[in-house]
Amino acid sequence: MTYRLWTTAAALAFLAGPALAAQDSITLGMVLEPPNLDPTAGAAAAIDEVVYANLFEGLTRFGPDGSVRPALAESWDLSEDQLTYTFHLRTGVTFHDGTGFDAEDVKFTLDRARAEDSANAQKALFAGITDVRVVDPQTVTVTLSAPDGAFPFKMAWGDAVIVAPESAADLATKPVGTGPFTFAEWVQGDHVTLSAYEGYWGQPPEIATATFRFISDPTAAFAAMMAGDVDAFPNFPAPETLVQLEADPRFKVIVGSTEGETILAMNNRLAPLDNPLVREAVAHAINRQDVIDGAMFGYGTPIGTHFAPHNPDYEDLTALSAYDPDKSRALLAEAGVTDLKLRLALPPPTYARRGGEIIAAQLAQVGIQTEITNLEWAGWLETVFKGRDFDLTIVSHTEPADINIYARDDYYFGYAKPEFVALMEELGRTSNAEQRSALNRTAQRMIAEDFVNGYLFQLAKTGVANARIEGLWENAPTQANDLTAVKWVE
Repeated sequence: MTYRLWTTAAALAFLAGPALAAQDSITLGMVLEPPNLDPTAGAAAAIDEVVYANLFEGLTRFGPDGSVRPALAESWDLSEDQLTYTFHLRTGVTFHDGTGFDAEDVKFTLDRARAEDSANAQKALFAGITDVRVVDPQTVTVTLSAPDGAFPFKMAWGDAVIVAPESAADLATKPVGTGPFTFAEWVQGDHVTLSAYEGYWGQPPEIATATFRFISDPTAAFAAMMAGDVDAFPNFPAPETLVQLEADPRFKVIVGSTEGETILAMNNRLAPLDNPLVREAVAHAINRQDVIDGAMFGYGTPIGTHFAPHNPDYEDLTALSAYDPDKSRALLAEAGVTDLKLRLALPPPTYARRGGEIIAAQLAQVGIQTEITNLEWAGWLETVFKGRDFDLTIVSHTEPADINIYARDDYYFGYAKPEFVALMEELGRTSNAEQRSALNRTAQRMIAEDFVNGYLFQLAKTGVANARIEGLWENAPTQANDLTAVKWVE
C-alpha cells in the first residue's frame, strides 16, 4: 500500500509539472519557403520573414510601428556637411559561431554589398556610399556622395544586416548572425528551426525554440491552425475562414497593414506593353474591388500608385485608373491592337493565384486573352524577376517605401524613365520633410499617369494566433516575423 501511495503521488507530481512549466517553444506557419537564408543575396520576402531581427541584425532596425531604432549601432552622428555618418557600435556582441563583432565587420558588409559583383538584391541602398572607414573597433564612419537623410532607414532593411567574413560565403544554408536566435536546422520542403542564442548581447528572448512551417495551401493552413499543429500564422492565406477562427476562443485574429503594394506588373520593355495606351487599357479593365473581394475576401485597400495608404505622403490616385471597360476597349482601338494575348505568370501566394483568375476574366471582357502559368517561388524569381521573361505578373512588393525601384534600369518591369530617375536622385539629396513629401507625391503621380503597372491593393496583414500568444506584430512595416518580444501568457 505504501508503494502504491508513493507512485500515485509521483504520478500526480509528474502530470502537474508540464502544466506549471512556462511554454517556451512556438511553431509559426508560413505560406512560402525561402529559397535560401541569406538576406544579403536574395530578393524573396520569405527570407526576411524567418531571419530578420531573429537571426540577423543591422546597424539599425525597424520597430513594429515602422520607426527606425538602434540595433548593432547604439547611436550615430551626422557631420555638418551631412555627408558622413559616424556609427557607435555596441560592445560585447558576438556572432553565433563565437567570433566577435566590431567595426571591421561593418566595413566588410557595406563594401561587399556595394561591390561591382555584389549579389545584393537591394544594391541601390548602398549606391550613395563612397567610403567606409574603421576609426576603432567600436566606431565606423560612412561617407556618402550626397546628403541622404534616409540613410539610417536604408540600413534598417534586411538586405543591410551585418555579416562576418568568416561565414559570409555559406549564409544561404548556414546562416550566422548576431541576433537572439541561432540557426538549428532546415528540413527543405517542411520547416526551419531557430534556437535561442545563449550569448546574445541584448534582452534574451522568452522563446527557446521557434519553428517556421511551410504551408502554402489555404485549406491545409486552416486545418493546421484548428489542429494546433501551428501556434500562429502571421500572414494567414485563408481569409475566408477568419470569421470562423475569430469566433473560436482558442484563437485571436490580428488584422493590420503592410508595406505590400500588390500590383499587376507589366513588362514595359516588350511590345505591345511598351505602349502607354495599351498599359492604360489593361489598367482600366481591372475592377480592384472585385479582386479584393474575390481573392482576399474584402481584406485590402485599393491603391492607384505604388505607395502605402498609411504613409503620410500618400496620394489617392485610384481615379486615374478607375474600372472602365469601355474606355479600355477604346484605348486598344486607338493603339491599333487587336486579338491581344498576354502571358500571365503567377507566383504561389493566394493573392496572386486567386487574383490572377479574376483579372484574367476581367481582361477577357475587353478582348485581352491571357495564358496563365503558375510558378513556384524559385521559378518566379528566376523567370520573371531575374529573367524578365513575362508579359504580366501579380506580386506584392513588401519592402518599405520602395517607389525608388521604378528608377532602376535593370528592374524587372523595365520603366526607369529619365525624368523619374532624376526625381529619385533629387529625393535622395533632399532632407527637408516638406520638400520630400512634395517629391514623393510627384513620383506617385508620374508612374500612375504613365500606367507603368496595374495598381491593385495594399496587402492587409491578416494573422491568426493562439489566444495565449503575445508580442506578434499587428502591422508589417517590413517583411518580418520578429520574435524578440513574443511570449506565451496564462
